[in-house]
Amino acid sequence: MPKKVIGFIPNLITLCNLLSGCIAVYMAFHQGEQFGSLSGLQWTWIAIAAAAVFDFGDGASARGLKAYSPIGAELDSLSDLVSFGVAPGMMILNLMLGYSDHTWLCFAALLIPAFGAYRLAKFNVDDSQTTSFRGLPIPANAIFWIGASGWITRYGYPGTAVMVIAILLVSIWMTSNMRMFSLKFKNFDWQENFRRYIVLLATAVFIFSWGVSGLMWAIVLYGFISLMGRKEA
Repeated sequence: MPKKVIGFIPNLITLCNLLSGCIAVYMAFHQGEQFGSLSGLQWTWIAIAAAAVFDFGDGASARGLKAYSPIGAELDSLSDLVSFGVAPGMMILNLMLGYSDHTWLCFAALLIPAFGAYRLAKFNVDDSQTTSFRGLPIPANAIFWIGASGWITRYGYPGTAVMVIAILLVSIWMTSNMRMFSLKFKNFDWQENFRRYIVLLATAVFIFSWGVSGLMWAIVLYGFISLMGRKEA
């Protein structure tokens, strides 16, 4: 296979991430409509989840094919901003607009993509974030908001003030210097990956107990374990 074709495979997967994010943004503006057997909000969740799979796949394929490129790195960040910053931001904005009478406060949701862009820019210029992260990774930010939106649809709207505070806290968390361990497995050694296994097992329990809502608590647990950890993996 020609080298140029091989080199473009990771970028093609990254573009699938971007397209999934675009679909999520569209569905975020049609949350209450039915598309087949699922609502627009559920399709938003699925599209963001698909973007996360492609985000993992482009890095894995780049490593496997040894097809690294500066363009690929920039394309990855641009795609992540759409899929894990703009898409969850639009999802939460429209969700809040559907429940709240305080329309102008709902636009606090725009802080999600704004802080997400700043978080990605920090990541791109920080060489120390190769095996661990400073601040909440932007894909984890998107997973948190999927869980939060699921919690709202299942248990009710907590109020606009609570939502604005949550948006501020998670956005600041993204751009903080708090050390977060990577959830990517280099091997399956139990001792080396103990924290990762704990997060995965807890996530399964949370989802079993609360459905999609459990993803929110999984990210909270991820942050708590990172905060308590004394060494980075």
